[in-house]
Amino acid sequence: METPEDRYDRLTDRVAALYDEGLQPVALDLLDAADPDLEPWAAELAHLRACLLGSLHETTEALTSLQQASAAGAWWAEEILTEDDDLAALQYLPAFQSLVALSRDRRIASEDPPLIQLPAWPSDPAQAAGAGAGRRACGVVVALHGAGQRARHAMRDWAGVLELGYALVGVESSQLMSPMYRTWPDPGEAAKDIARALDQLPVQLRDLPLIAAGFSAGGRVALNWAVEADPVPVSGAVVLAPALRGVPEKAKNALSPASILIGTADDLLEVVDDAGEQLAGLGFTVDRLPGLGHEFPQDLATRLKGLLPSCG
Repeated sequence: METPEDRYDRLTDRVAALYDEGLQPVALDLLDAADPDLEPWAAELAHLRACLLGSLHETTEALTSLQQASAAGAWWAEEILTEDDDLAALQYLPAFQSLVALSRDRRIASEDPPLIQLPAWPSDPAQAAGAGAGRRACGVVVALHGAGQRARHAMRDWAGVLELGYALVGVESSQLMSPMYRTWPDPGEAAKDIARALDQLPVQLRDLPLIAAGFSAGGRVALNWAVEADPVPVSGAVVLAPALRGVPEKAKNALSPASILIGTADDLLEVVDDAGEQLAGLGFTVDRLPGLGHEFPQDLATRLKGLLPSCG
C-alpha cells in the first residue's frame, strides 16, 4: 500500500526532473496540487517551491514561500538557504537574513534506532532442511540511505541481500537539514550514527562480518567508513553512485568486496571517474551500468549475488 512518504518521494522526483528540463512552471503547478497528506513535508516542499521561483527570478515570491512555512514552524539548515544558487538573490534581504537566523535557532538532530532484518531463508521445510534449518546469517550488510531519504529506503533498496543469507541493517542519519530531510554532511556525526546503530545489533549478529553499503551521500559515507575503519573495521564495501567529496589516501585494511556501481547516465559519474586512480589504489573497482541514471538498478539483487561472499 502506498504511503504519504511514497507519494512525497514520487512528487519530489517529478519536480526535480521538471526542473532539470527547464519546466519550472509545470513543477510549481504540481506543488500547488500536492496531496494534503504531505503536510509533514511542508518545510521541504516550501524550499522546493522557493528554489523553483528563485530560478525564475521571482525573488519576492520565493521569499514569501519560505516565510509562510517558517511562520508555521518550518526551519532549514543554514547552508541550504545560503549556499543554494537559486536563492542567491535573497541573500542580502533583511527579511531573509532574519529567516536564516530563526532557522538556525530551531535546528535539531534526531537519533532514531536502526532498522534490522534477518535473512530470508527458505520457508518450505524441505528447502530449509536442505539449506540447514536454523541457519544463521553469514554477514551483516549495513546500508546508508541517500540524501533526503530515510533508513526505510535503504531497507527497500538493499533488500536483495536478505535472499543471499545476509542480515540487513538500515542506519538513519541524525543530521537533519529540515524537519524531514536527512543526509550525511558531517563525517564525524555519520561515524557516531553508525556506531550507535551497531551498538543496537542483536547478539546473534554482533560477531559477523560487516559489509558497508550506501547510495549517493550514503555511498560516500559507506566508502569512507570502509577505507578508514571508522567507527569499526569492515570486511568489504559495495556502494552505489557515491557522492564523493574526496577520497582517503590509504585503506586501513584490505576490503573484499570493494565495489562501486554507477550508471553511465548518472551526473556523479564524472566525479567517480576523476577519482579513478585513487579508488583503484584503495582496491575499488568501478562497474559502469549502461543507461542508468542516479538510481538503483533493477537487477541489483543479481549483481549483489556476484559481489558478496557466498553463504554456501
